[in-house]
Amino acid sequence: MIEVYSWPTPNGHKVHIMLEECGLAYRVHPVNIGAGEQFAPDFLAISPNNKIPALTDPDGPGGQPLSLFESGAILLYLAGKTARLLPADVAGKYEVLQWLMFQMASVGPMLGQAHHFRVYAPEKLPYAIERYTNEAKRLYGVINKRLAHVPYLGGRDYSIADIAVFPWLRSWKNQGVTMADYPHLKGWFDEIARRPAVQRGLEVLADARRPLTDAGSREVLFGQRQLAQR
Repeated sequence: MIEVYSWPTPNGHKVHIMLEECGLAYRVHPVNIGAGEQFAPDFLAISPNNKIPALTDPDGPGGQPLSLFESGAILLYLAGKTARLLPADVAGKYEVLQWLMFQMASVGPMLGQAHHFRVYAPEKLPYAIERYTNEAKRLYGVINKRLAHVPYLGGRDYSIADIAVFPWLRSWKNQGVTMADYPHLKGWFDEIARRPAVQRGLEVLADARRPLTDAGSREVLFGQRQLAQR
């Protein structure tokens, strides 16, 4: 049984969806990031960057336990464990991996900043809002252009690249994006949203989801609490 430490965020949903797509048995341990549970010593022991998601697999490589943090690393591990959702051929593998890295380096950080300055920031800063909203639109355009030529981000087959990007685009309204402006992306998005495993993954911890815009949550997520030595 894989133990998953998570919360209903885009990065958490990546792993929930992957586990459902792979048909792996898992148990979820909620880590309420608005209440500061990510700073608990037991969680920091497996996720030293105090971020969700993380997991432990008692049946890791060679039958030995393995702990992992960082959602991209977890997707790669689960793909390797199950031989699913990542091509075996070298060229196909790296075509998928470049789009996984695109999500990790660009989609997540930039859309996260757009969301932060448009929704969470206590002071509305026009420059920051414009900067990150424009970057969100640019990234949607990159994805839309890619999907004008192939059915999935990694090429002809659904893969961990799609699983990584999809949850980040669910908040397109909060990112200042009009989905209809990106028709190829929208068709891909709607198709993935219909997948049963995706729907099951999005239901994980759904009842715990709430806006983290109160002063206490903001202090935990963005304030001095982050700077404490642990």
